[in-house]
Amino acid sequence: MSTLQRAALFAVSFAFSAAVFAQTANPDVPAYFKDPKFRAALSEGYTLMANQRPYADDAFKKANKLAGGQCPKCIDGLFHAQMAERDYKAALATCNLRLSFAATPADKALALTWRGQALLAQAGDKPKPAQLEAVHAAYQEALANSPKDVNALFQDGRVLAKIGNMEDASAAFKKCAECLNPKDVAKLRAEHFAANPELATHPMVPVFEVTALDGSKFNLDAMGGRVVLIDFWATWCGPCNAELPNLKKIAKDFAGQPLVIISVSWDSDEAKWKQFIQKNEMTWVQYRDADHKLSENFGINAIPHYFTIDADGVLTAEMLGEGNDVEGKLKKLVAKAKQAQAQSTVTAGY
Repeated sequence: MSTLQRAALFAVSFAFSAAVFAQTANPDVPAYFKDPKFRAALSEGYTLMANQRPYADDAFKKANKLAGGQCPKCIDGLFHAQMAERDYKAALATCNLRLSFAATPADKALALTWRGQALLAQAGDKPKPAQLEAVHAAYQEALANSPKDVNALFQDGRVLAKIGNMEDASAAFKKCAECLNPKDVAKLRAEHFAANPELATHPMVPVFEVTALDGSKFNLDAMGGRVVLIDFWATWCGPCNAELPNLKKIAKDFAGQPLVIISVSWDSDEAKWKQFIQKNEMTWVQYRDADHKLSENFGINAIPHYFTIDADGVLTAEMLGEGNDVEGKLKKLVAKAKQAQAQSTVTAGY
């Protein structure tokens, strides 16, 4: 499992954590939610997972035992801990446990979707056709329970694309896009995959939309045929400052070409961040990730950290630290993007 895949699992688990503790004030929740020992065990599980520490699964098992053995949130946390620790056999057993007491079709679909995710992760980077078919079967069973489950539709589309069934993959992505709210940042990616399902077979960075310093919205999937460079940095980071002249050179040399740069800062001091940007004439897209939520989605724990994404939205390189040939990689990607734009113009002229 890649760094980005593990980061996505952590992001999902954090969402569950917030939901759990929001329920403690609800008088309709089970009595065990009000048990301090239960909440402490559950909190320990999420804390361990957040810090990428082992034994989070033990904490979730303890919480589930205190809850009487059928606590959905405990099982949810346990599954994500096992996936993060790459214990896919245990994760599959947890899916079966979750399925055994699923009360609604949506609950069953969730457990079956997780089964598909665990089977795919267990299959490794080069899954065999039979393994992909087993994953597809899990997602199909999930969709039989919840036909509009957008996660199952999206993941099944990716598996169908890997199998080579592009027609059905496109249909799955199209239905997924139709089920998503127009404001959902994932809708654009589902639409792109519906138009070209082959893209779903390549590594992609997480879906995200942020409001930049100048007030503009940045959505990677709305870049429309442009190459994207994502730069994670901070004003207080020495290596980042050492890299700044190179980044300014890239911004200058590629001006007017199909390239978008977005710098994502770890700065907590907004005023200092803005002053630094103005002083150093950093004219490209700027975003401050003060709570590190975007960085967590990318699996970032050190800076400077770069990602290059081609004009189709495919992740082409991930680079950490100083001295990487970022400009060299961008030259090739931008040249390819310009060639594609020229070809599109010629085709449109007929």
